[in-house]
Amino acid sequence: MIHESSKKILVIEDDAVTRNVFLEVLEAQGFDTIGAEDGLNGIQQAQDHLPDLVICDIQMPDIDGYSVLTTLRQDPKTAIIPFIFLTGSNTQADLRKGMELGADDYLTKPSTIEDLLKAIAVRFEKQALLRYWYATNSHQLSRPLASTINSESIFPSIPQLQSVFDFIENNYRQPITLSKVAVAVGYSPAYLTNRVAKETGESVNAWIVKRRMAAARPLLKNTDQTIEQIASGLGYQNTCHFSRQFRQHHGLSPNFWRKQQQLLESSKSAKLQLIKNRGSVEKLVSLSR
Repeated sequence: MIHESSKKILVIEDDAVTRNVFLEVLEAQGFDTIGAEDGLNGIQQAQDHLPDLVICDIQMPDIDGYSVLTTLRQDPKTAIIPFIFLTGSNTQADLRKGMELGADDYLTKPSTIEDLLKAIAVRFEKQALLRYWYATNSHQLSRPLASTINSESIFPSIPQLQSVFDFIENNYRQPITLSKVAVAVGYSPAYLTNRVAKETGESVNAWIVKRRMAAARPLLKNTDQTIEQIASGLGYQNTCHFSRQFRQHHGLSPNFWRKQQQLLESSKSAKLQLIKNRGSVEKLVSLSR
């Protein structure tokens, strides 16, 4: 079976027998393969050849798989390459550590050929979905953003995260989640969470909520839409969820916040009218003299 795209896969494994078996199986499936006998060589091979996928053992001398992944994720050239760990351990702590660093999947040794090929197929399927999303949405990203509020006042100016904020800006009216954002920008949810938190001090979901709240305020203040209509228009599947998040951000429910704004506007209008009336009286007095 020859793959049309001739995907390139890097296998980093210090055990020569295991490494060679993996390479032979992948080559038989039509993949281009690269082998590395340790972490240092694996990092170098990844930076030199920019493979479409990395399969890496965790327990290796000198530099373990966690360090390999951390190094690749810190390099812009290799940061979004899908990464699958090979591990002899399936403890929750090990799995969590790998996912927090940005691993996309795990294969527990010994694994079957079917397990290996299925894991690879899933990774490449997600890549295909990402390419499809950009192909169908890139025209939206190139257009000026039509919004009642300037997104620059919501999102910080961080070039490395621009694609994240662009996706949120174009889709915050939909029921988007961390996972959908991660797929759209080509990162694992765990890696994206860590990267956004490191750069902004906030989570991806927090930025989604902030953008929705910024859109909710003018709708509550300047339109007659019901709370249910506003919630639905901002991607919420139930009004209670919207109201709860609004209260968390503003200290008031949407209804009370709207009434408060109406009272403030009414007070401003009354003061303005008073000033106008005072001016009219002063004009009448001056004319009567």
